Amino acid sequence: MPNKHNKLEDAIAEEFCPRFASGAKLIYLGDMSRETLVLDKAAFSKLGIPVSEHGKFPNVILYDAKKKWLFLIEAVTAHGPISPKRLLELERLFEKCKAGKIYMTAFLDFGTYQKYADEMAWETEVWIAEMPSHLIHYNGDKFLGSR
Repeated sequence: MPNKHNKLEDAIAEEFCPRFASGAKLIYLGDMSRETLVLDKAAFSKLGIPVSEHGKFPNVILYDAKKKWLFLIEAVTAHGPISPKRLLELERLFEKCKAGKIYMTAFLDFGTYQKYADEMAWETEVWIAEMPSHLIHYNGDKFLGSR
């Protein structure tokens, strides 16, 4: 039986991707225990991402070759969102990658988002599975786009 984390990752694939990352390819998928389920080493090499650091990756990584955008998605069910501290970690981890980075935190429901809302980093995005056609932008006048 799928747990909340698996349900959220399924929702990212089935609801988020077609709406906001159409054409992007899944290049990494990890679960709550940081077990790697998908790892496209060729894509990582081409993008300049150190494969040896996979334990530090967000739960889902998508790459849109057409837009040259890397979606770094933290799926939050038990652990925290992309906070200012986590954002700095991710920026360091992906510093050699020339693709534009979209830092995204995903939640199953609005109640879970509310628990973490005050921890969100600026210059990030939020997607909530129970409201799949909407995003929350923590980046001023810019909508979905890379940094």
